Amino acid sequence: MSGSFERHARTVTLLTLVSRVTGLARDATLARLFGAGPLMDAFNFGFTVPNLFRRLFGEGALTASFLPVYARLDRDDPARARAFAGAMLGGVAVLLAAITLIGEAALALVRDSGADRGADAGIGIELLMIMLPFMPFVCLTALLGAVLQVHHRFGPTAASPILLNLAVVAAGLVGAPPVASKLLGHELDPAMHVRIVAASVVLAGAGQVLWSWLALRRSGIRLALRGPRLSEPIRETIRKVLPMLVGLGVFQLNTAVDALIASWRTMVGPTFFGIEWPLEEGSLTVLTCAQRLYEFPLGVFGVAVATAIFPAMARESHDAAAFLTTLRRGLRLTVFIGLPASAALVAMRDPLAATLFQGGRFTPEDSEMVAWVLLGYAPAIWAYSMQQVATRAFYALGDSMTPMRVALGMVVLNLALNLILIWTPLGVAGLAWSTAIAAIAQISILMALLSRRVGAVVDRQVASSWSRSLVCAVVTGAAVAVAAWISNRFVGAALGGDAWLAALVALAASTLSGCGAALLCVRLLGLEEFGWLLRGRPSDTTHNGSRSA
Repeated sequence: MSGSFERHARTVTLLTLVSRVTGLARDATLARLFGAGPLMDAFNFGFTVPNLFRRLFGEGALTASFLPVYARLDRDDPARARAFAGAMLGGVAVLLAAITLIGEAALALVRDSGADRGADAGIGIELLMIMLPFMPFVCLTALLGAVLQVHHRFGPTAASPILLNLAVVAAGLVGAPPVASKLLGHELDPAMHVRIVAASVVLAGAGQVLWSWLALRRSGIRLALRGPRLSEPIRETIRKVLPMLVGLGVFQLNTAVDALIASWRTMVGPTFFGIEWPLEEGSLTVLTCAQRLYEFPLGVFGVAVATAIFPAMARESHDAAAFLTTLRRGLRLTVFIGLPASAALVAMRDPLAATLFQGGRFTPEDSEMVAWVLLGYAPAIWAYSMQQVATRAFYALGDSMTPMRVALGMVVLNLALNLILIWTPLGVAGLAWSTAIAAIAQISILMALLSRRVGAVVDRQVASSWSRSLVCAVVTGAAVAVAAWISNRFVGAALGGDAWLAALVALAASTLSGCGAALLCVRLLGLEEFGWLLRGRPSDTTHNGSRSA
């Protein structure tokens, strides 16, 4: 099993690729329908809270604390493991339902308080109320996914976001002016249209739970209340949740802080203690679009590797040599993918943003702002990916406090940089640069602490792999940049001023050139990580990472 996680990473990668493609289709649809303005800012703000719960509680802390305990019980006592899983699912369902009801009541009080808020803030609160029930659904889906992963079934959970993306696209298109006019005889008010889209998020969440439960139906797990025999495993899981909320979720917490700062003018007002706020309306929409672009390679590859490697590290936590070998493989894979992805995104940011989002109510100026923000996020894709693996390595070892302490420092650093850089010419892009700087600082500290804990993580083979990946990134980025320049210089002029078509051609040329350059580097530099992803069967290695005879 030492190398089997690569096969699971490939499964998650392929399904996540489909999920991310449909996710981009979702965001492109919403951008064109609503543009970069206060209404879309309000929708993005309303989606932030349930999405934060998903990342911190569902896919983050709860899954990270539950999975090692369940994996150990499944190895030693399968019957007890099934009972433990049923008790956790039942208890979490009740807890999340209660949190949702309390949240809805609190939001209703805020809505009806009579405070002097603008219309944009009011619609933001209303959309949050509509989408808050998505939170328990998506968290339960993540917990069900953790059970499936221990049983080597990664596909259902990786595919479930596709349901959300398709539901939002469908709701957006049904409410679009041409379709609504045919169905209703009149166009929908934009505020009503966005409410319909918000409702589709909740319906999709219910579908995700049903999808995951059907995948688990033959496991023998049943929802149940906690029994006395299970008190220790459940207590162990709960003890790990709070520090993991910070440790695994620092990146998501930073993203949430970014969203609050970016939406300040829309959700709060134009001033901050009497000082004019430097970010314009629509900043959150621009920030969200840029996040979707850099999260594409991160989600397809970086998170996929971390998701697949976590159960393997949890099983090998008692075997130091096997654990270290698996960790090194994961770090090699994330850098092999992350460095070229960073270089390519930096080089193709302009045609990429224009092709995906420009059109309808999303103007060329809006797409230029997305590219400007993406320039801040993209250089650190490798760091975001490594962060996912390194943090899970600590959790697999049963150490949730070390990542938490590091994460707390990074939250403070990110917030300080945010509040400084938004007042510079960077503007909203300052939020992206803050996130990237904090991520690089965090992974540097985590790697040093991991090496102190388990031995030298970066051995000769890891260093050699990273060096060759860096060369591959430079060549790939250069190929993308040259292809984009040639396309803009010669092809764009021949298209007669069609900016979107010119961007599409430049993107296609850049993508083909970048892929060709990367594959050439893989062959010439002997990067075996590519073969791991394709075959799921890496070459034999000893525990110290050197080749066996």
